[in-house]
Amino acid sequence: MSGHSHWAGIKQRKGVNDAKKANVFTKYGRLVSIAAKQGGGNPDHNFSLRLAIDQARSVNMPKDTIERAIKKGTGELKDGAEIEEVIYEGYGPGNVAMIIKAATDNRNRTVSEIKSLFTKAGGKMASEGSVKFMFKQVGNIELAVGEKDPYEVEMTAIEAGAEDTIYAGDMITVYTKTSDLQKVKENLEKAGMQIEGAGLVYAPLQKIELSPEAKIDYENLLEKLDEHDDVQEIYDNL
Repeated sequence: MSGHSHWAGIKQRKGVNDAKKANVFTKYGRLVSIAAKQGGGNPDHNFSLRLAIDQARSVNMPKDTIERAIKKGTGELKDGAEIEEVIYEGYGPGNVAMIIKAATDNRNRTVSEIKSLFTKAGGKMASEGSVKFMFKQVGNIELAVGEKDPYEVEMTAIEAGAEDTIYAGDMITVYTKTSDLQKVKENLEKAGMQIEGAGLVYAPLQKIELSPEAKIDYENLLEKLDEHDDVQEIYDNL
């Protein structure tokens, strides 16, 4: 399993980029709206919505803004164009395989802008399925170790139903089957673990390394994609 920390990467990059933008809540609001649209507006019966709300709260989104996003997703609130989730695939500099999850109210505009970013960076968009087969969708939970013994945290995660764990820095990345994510997360919460993030992610089946020059070009593309209003999540095989 990849050692890449999805949530740590998101927090690190978005903490820098989104803090500078007035529309920080837009991305997370769209995440909430899409989850509500797909599974209903009650987080007690919609686990995906519960996860999206947790992410929105992590950036201090006001309660009324979250509720508005939920109502927009369920159709109770007619406010502008409908938001939908789209997934793009492509290859960045150095032939890095990439999956990009976006939320947009205009598919044509978004795909055109994403394609332009790839082209300018020396990468290219790919057809549906031509990159995704290189990844496996899994449940991902990030646990803060804090003052706890990392070994004991990992044992707790395994007892909770984790398939794999990776310890790096002060975080432990927990991987689960997609169908087990909710159960494992709830078991970890009952065990008193501090969860920093949870969701379904695309983990690469194999990883590649980049030359220093290609890595600089790739990081530039990554930054441009992160700054795009419609881009929600980015996965790669680095």
